[in-house]
Amino acid sequence: MPDTSAPPVRPVPPTPPVPLSALLAREDLGLRRIAGPSDPDTVIHWAHTSEMADPYPYLLGGELLLTAGVHIPEAAGSGTYFDDYVSRIVAAGGAALGFGLAPVHDTVPRALAEACDTYGLPLLEVPPQTTFSGVARAVWQLMAQARLAELRRVTEAQQSLAAAAARPDPVPAVLRQLAQRVGGRAVLYGPDGAELAEAGRMPWPNGTGTPTPTRQPPTEQHPAAPSSTGQRPAAPLPTGQTPAEPSATGQHPIGRHPAGQRPAAPSPAAPSPTRQSPTGQRPAGQAPVATAPAGQTPATQHPAAQPPVMQALAELARVVRPGDAQGPTPSSATDSVGGTHLAAYALGSGQGFVLGVAAPRRDPGDHTIASVAAVLLSLLTGEQQSGSGAARSAALVRLLLGAAPEDVAPLLGGERWIVVHARPAGDGPAPDAVSASALGAALGSVLVDAGGDVVRVLVSGEREPTAQPGWTCGVSAAVGPHEWAAADTQAARALARARATRAALVRHGERPALADLLPPADAEAHARALLAPIAATPALTETLRTWLSLHGSWDRTAVALSVHRNTVRQRIARCATLLGADLDDADVRMELWFALREG
Repeated sequence: MPDTSAPPVRPVPPTPPVPLSALLAREDLGLRRIAGPSDPDTVIHWAHTSEMADPYPYLLGGELLLTAGVHIPEAAGSGTYFDDYVSRIVAAGGAALGFGLAPVHDTVPRALAEACDTYGLPLLEVPPQTTFSGVARAVWQLMAQARLAELRRVTEAQQSLAAAAARPDPVPAVLRQLAQRVGGRAVLYGPDGAELAEAGRMPWPNGTGTPTPTRQPPTEQHPAAPSSTGQRPAAPLPTGQTPAEPSATGQHPIGRHPAGQRPAAPSPAAPSPTRQSPTGQRPAGQAPVATAPAGQTPATQHPAAQPPVMQALAELARVVRPGDAQGPTPSSATDSVGGTHLAAYALGSGQGFVLGVAAPRRDPGDHTIASVAAVLLSLLTGEQQSGSGAARSAALVRLLLGAAPEDVAPLLGGERWIVVHARPAGDGPAPDAVSASALGAALGSVLVDAGGDVVRVLVSGEREPTAQPGWTCGVSAAVGPHEWAAADTQAARALARARATRAALVRHGERPALADLLPPADAEAHARALLAPIAATPALTETLRTWLSLHGSWDRTAVALSVHRNTVRQRIARCATLLGADLDDADVRMELWFALREG
């Protein structure tokens, strides 16, 4: 049973993490750590200045909070002021606290340093000559460098994976390239859970990629090709050699914890893998590990004889394989065993193929690189195995020749369908074909339209679309083929509402309403008559609909429609004039909303 007493997880800003050590290394800033832990894995996502005595409501998590101590009362050192202040920063997910010297305080209060030591919050001393804006600028510079490095790494990986997919042996080539890029092992599992192909080395938890050898390795080795991006060369597993079982204490789960949040203490029972990164780590199995006979690789051993890491990866693959898990099947899952990070991706073919990845660490861009590999493997395995490509081509031809949607839907594999509209979260760039295909694979569909700023995905009604990292999604109700156009409109409106409310995913609601008590023909006739003055101007109708759905919020409506809020005000005023109605009246708003739903 989940721990309901734990505080809710606060999201961190969608910015690349910057190591706090990198900021401390900037000699031009002169920052100095004077209290709190010196964990090299501490990262920050933001720099924020506040002189509030309780900054909790204003923090998103992951910030370097900067203060000059203006809020500190004179008698603060003798009470619990600093304990309360620091505990609230930690509860909000703050990553570190920077205290500026002069003009208010000549030194950092000792009680503040003691509180930071107590609550595990890094405390930095900001010298008088360093401005807070200079610190913030340095953070942004480091973020830009991190983002650029990540984009270069992902771009190079995409190119190498695409080149591998064009080789005569595309599946093994893609797996080899993926394993090289993440510095670990990549495995393709079949629908029955068997390992069809594998590449790369066993990701030893000591971070070196190889165990301490006790004898000479066999002569038959498969060294990895050199990498232009600095990946470590692969080292073969010596025959009969198995890794020593490392202690799980102190190891981090896959992915980075949101800055300022510390993982929960590991439970005695191993937690089940979930689609998100777990907050605890499963300890590696304690049973003795059988070694492989000479010439036999772990991939060909019986599952009981495989190393615990590979056993755990095979179990994780079952989580995302359709039909192997109870309830909705996630498209990806992550776990961590003995310091090794595991990830599993269901291939979009829907035939039960799964890509498994085991790596000694989790670097920015790894998920994107693995997702690209999953898309390529979906194309390489699904089409030939299921013949779905030919069926989709037949469906397209029949539609172009005049067939009704309900006649061609069986060729696509279902009777009820869901439309998903998605845009990159925040102010991200327009989606390209690769990211759109990766989104479709994550949602379990290859029916993807990547035109414009919005990606549209047609998903089988048997699946339940979930929020996807880096995307804002709107989801329609499950409908039959004859209602695809209506579902497309539902998804578009759900996406607009998701963007306005800054939600990762919004679904179109389906529940009985008062309008269901009226005959549809009468309701539509009343709606047409009421909205006739503005019906000829779609911009006015859509603005009024969005404005009412967002409870009259000018700013949220402007975000949803991608217009200026003054434009929203002008359009709503024009609607009020043409309709001859007082839009501040709740009864008028209710009647107009009824008409917009039925019209």
